[in-house]
Amino acid sequence: MASSAKDADPNLGFLTKRDTEVKLPRPTRVKNKTPAPIQITAEQILREARERQEPEIRPPKQKITDPTELGDYRLRRRKEFEDKIRRARWNTRVWVKYAEWEENQKDFARARSVWERSLEVDYRERTIWLKYAEFEMRNRFVNHARNVWDRAVSLLPRVDQLWYKYIHMEEMLGNVAGARQVFERWMDWQPDREGWLSYIKFELRYGEIDRARQVFERFVMCHPRATAWIRYAKFEMKNGEIARARAVYERAVDLLSGEEDEAEELFVAFAEFEEKCKEIDRARAEELYKKYVAFEKQYGDREGIEDAIVGKRRFQYEDEVRKNPLNYDSWFDYIRLEENVGNKDMIREVYERAISNVPPAEEKRYWQRYIYLWINYALFEELGAEDMDRTRDVYRECIKLIPHKKFSFAKIWLLAGQFEIRQKSLKAARQMLGNAIGMAPKDKIFKKYIEIELQLGNIDRCRTLYEKYLEWAPANCYAWSKYAELERSLSETERARGIFELAIAQPTLDMPELLWKAYIDFEISESEFERTRQLYERLLDRTKHLKVWISYAKFEASAGLDGSDRDGKEELENGDISYQEQQIERIQRCRSVFERAFDYFRTSAPELKEERAMLLEEWLNTETGFADLGDVSLVQKKLPRKVKRKRAISLEDGAPAGYEEYIDYIFPDEVAMAPNLKILEAAYKWKKQKTGSDED
Repeated sequence: MASSAKDADPNLGFLTKRDTEVKLPRPTRVKNKTPAPIQITAEQILREARERQEPEIRPPKQKITDPTELGDYRLRRRKEFEDKIRRARWNTRVWVKYAEWEENQKDFARARSVWERSLEVDYRERTIWLKYAEFEMRNRFVNHARNVWDRAVSLLPRVDQLWYKYIHMEEMLGNVAGARQVFERWMDWQPDREGWLSYIKFELRYGEIDRARQVFERFVMCHPRATAWIRYAKFEMKNGEIARARAVYERAVDLLSGEEDEAEELFVAFAEFEEKCKEIDRARAEELYKKYVAFEKQYGDREGIEDAIVGKRRFQYEDEVRKNPLNYDSWFDYIRLEENVGNKDMIREVYERAISNVPPAEEKRYWQRYIYLWINYALFEELGAEDMDRTRDVYRECIKLIPHKKFSFAKIWLLAGQFEIRQKSLKAARQMLGNAIGMAPKDKIFKKYIEIELQLGNIDRCRTLYEKYLEWAPANCYAWSKYAELERSLSETERARGIFELAIAQPTLDMPELLWKAYIDFEISESEFERTRQLYERLLDRTKHLKVWISYAKFEASAGLDGSDRDGKEELENGDISYQEQQIERIQRCRSVFERAFDYFRTSAPELKEERAMLLEEWLNTETGFADLGDVSLVQKKLPRKVKRKRAISLEDGAPAGYEEYIDYIFPDEVAMAPNLKILEAAYKWKKQKTGSDED
């Protein structure tokens, strides 16, 4: 393949060879379309790349046969670990690997010593405490594990995970009293809402209703919020204590009546409770907010009415996203509300809150809705706020957040690249799309990047991108066809042919039929009919499909029929017989292909009767199209006769399920091979006549 004089994009990391010593300026369009003087084949490029690859060096396997070698091995490994610790003392992973190795050697004292040394370096690292305690529990050192948990929660009382693990261990050991004691120690630190609720659930698991009620009393005093009081009241309601539940609501109303945000939610819950208890008069509290909105509509101005309605909808959306922060549809509705209001600061705040709710699992199906929050955020900053720096930061943070090793989104890469192009920063756009190809190559990214470079007239970059595309996906027939089409548009016929040859030589292809068709059409467009015949023969060596035979025959029937056909007819009228001879030769070639196909289906694949019948039908139509030069009788004597037959069908378990009708084809050569068939035909006619007479 010919290479241009320009170098490849350094951001892409590709290497190309220079054709000339003179560095030409980049043209806006291709003017010289003649083949390059030095031709480099694709096989040569791939062979050189394969030869320059360094072999992978693997350490030899070591077998230990006696205690002396085992001691030497352990001494050597410990020295390696100690050297690593000396170099990277603050690296937690080194300590963990060292301790786990000692554990695998069943030297628990040394492993415990390593854990203690790591805690001396950084006792605030929760991972070390968790791994240390799990080591003790895994090896059934319960008292040691309990000692580790005690020290951990004493030094890091604000790390909830340590408390949860400690309690879980005690509960698994059946030490309920010990678990309750740990909970009491934790509650002295006044943890968040989830800690109190876990204590309550613990008491309810063991049927301690009174203890759970006492914990609820302490909970609402520690967190005097409407949600805590409502949770307490629902607990009493669930246990059938209606009076206690009403008393809880009344205490909450007295305590939170001065706070507007908390009071509204509390009044609604109180009203629902009274409605369930058939207390209609008490249920009137839920109408407070509706009355406020109605008051604004009646006596307020337009701005006040809109503020009241927006405030009500904002309150509804806040409640929805608080209940389920991963419900991205609620976030979209909330953002749309703020965008209609038009406060840019509020819009940014809601966007930031929305994108902070990252999907918990690194699976693409969970991220498909979430990624559109980032896209809408970037479009808002670019089009609404017109802040290009923030737009660039949004794209950069989104790309940094996506786990590209597991999955990626081509849309975000392309949007970021197109944004840079709109900012007239071509270098940044190329760098963005180059990083996309390097980190998460996808078909859409390659296609769009090639389209951009082709519009700019950078043919050398397009070739480099196509080569990188095919290195990543050598089975992609679309990429091979488009690469060859590019070279053909540049009048690089041999280069295009070399690409096609390299493509059909690939061991696996996703759509080989399209690639072969493109190659054949290319040779036909170049009027290389002999090459086209060779291609058809090579294709028939791989597959004997009916469509291949028909396409081959149609090619022979139309080979040479172009604009010069009119001149040939004029020569025939003037008495020149060369044109007629060419037509007869073309028809003979076409007929020869049909005969080869018919012989193949008759001898090598006799079970494909329907394909053989379709072949004969196509052959008959072709002979008819030849007019006076065609021989229809040659095909008619080979046409089959259609016969309806029945065959038994069975279910999946092998049980008979009756019969079904199907169409069978009886060819003339089969009639000669089966003399008893005439008797069966006579019996069939007799049965048909008898049935007709009975009906009369």
